[in-house]
Amino acid sequence: MVNRDRIVKEFMDYVQIDSLTRKEGNFAKFIRKKLEELGLKVTVDNAGEKIGSDANNIIATLKGDKDVESIILCSHMDTVTPGEGIKPIIKDDVIYSDGTTILGADNKAGIAAIIEALRVISEENIPHGDIEVVFTIAEEGGLNGSKNLDYSKIKSKLAFVLDSGGDPGQIIVQAPAQDKIDVKIKGKPSHAGVCPEEGISAIQVAASAINRMNLLRIDEDTTANIGIIKGGSATNIVCPEVDIKAEARSLQDEKLDKQTAHMVECFKQAAEEFGAEVEVETSRAYNAFTIDENEEIVKIVKKACDNIGIKGFTDSTGGGSDTNILNANGIKSLNLGIGERKPHTLEEHIAIKDLVDSARLVLEIIKTV
Repeated sequence: MVNRDRIVKEFMDYVQIDSLTRKEGNFAKFIRKKLEELGLKVTVDNAGEKIGSDANNIIATLKGDKDVESIILCSHMDTVTPGEGIKPIIKDDVIYSDGTTILGADNKAGIAAIIEALRVISEENIPHGDIEVVFTIAEEGGLNGSKNLDYSKIKSKLAFVLDSGGDPGQIIVQAPAQDKIDVKIKGKPSHAGVCPEEGISAIQVAASAINRMNLLRIDEDTTANIGIIKGGSATNIVCPEVDIKAEARSLQDEKLDKQTAHMVECFKQAAEEFGAEVEVETSRAYNAFTIDENEEIVKIVKKACDNIGIKGFTDSTGGGSDTNILNANGIKSLNLGIGERKPHTLEEHIAIKDLVDSARLVLEIIKTV
C-alpha cells in the first residue's frame, strides 16, 4: 500500500532540487536514477538540445506481466519562478513553501505520485501491463518539452497526465486551444515638450486598440488577455515603438478564430487612425481536445476511483498542459487532478492527503487497465 511518510519525504526532497524551465538538468539526473533503481529501462530524447534546456525528456519503460494495453504516466519536471532554493514546510498536514518561493507541487506532486505507485507495484509484486513513464521538460510557458518529445520511442496510445489542480478524482476531458498574438506598433518619435504634434505615440495607439478590445472572460468557452507591453525610453520622447504579447483561448476552434481576428483587427484599426504601422503575428500554440465521457480511458479512471473510495468526476479546464500535445499526437490522454493549489504563486500548497490519494489513484489505474 502507499506509504504516507515515504511519499511526503520524497516529495519534499524533489522540490528542494531546483528545476526551473530549461534548467531541469540536476533534477532530471536525480529522477532518472530513481526510475532505474525501480527496474525501469530509461532513455532520453534530444528535446533539450532543440529548445535550449540542460536536460531532455525522460522516457522510461517497465515491462509488464499482464496482457493488457500499455499506458503512459506523465508529469513535467520543470517549475516556474521564483523556484530556486525552495524550503518546504508542513503545517496542519499541508505542505507549503516558506513563502519566499513557489512550492513546486506543479508538477513534482505528480512525479512523486507516479514514483510511489511504481514502488508499491515492485514491493507487492502486483501484476500489471507495460507502463511507460514520460517526464517532460519545459512544460511551463509553451508545452515545449512535449511538443519536441520523440514519439517514435513511445508505443502506448493511452496516457494519464497528473497535472491538474482539482481534487484527486478530477478527470479533465476538455481543454482549450491557445493562440499567441505578437504585436509591434511603430509610431514616430518627437520631442514631447517642444513638438509633440509631430510625433505618433505607439503607446497611445496601443491604448486605443486595447480600449476597444473584448478581453478577459469572453464567454463560457473563451478567454483573452494582453499579457506584456514594452515600449518607451523617456518621458520627453513621444514613444515610437511598442511590443505587445497577448493570447486568446477557447474550447471551440471557431470561437478562438473569431476572438483572435477581433484582436488583430483592433490593432490594425487603431494604427490606421493614428497613422502608425503595425505588425501582427499569430500562431496556434496548441490545439484543444475533447474526450467523450464514454471512452474506455475515462471508464478506467472512474472505476479506479470507485475502487479506492474517491469520487471520480469529469471536468473541463481553461489551461493547457502536456495533455493537449499528447492528444494532438494520437495518444488519447486525460489530465488528472492531484490537489496542487494556487500554483505559480507564493501561496502554492498541497494537502498530504491529496498527495497520498494521487499515488493511490495511479496505483489503482495500473491495476484497473
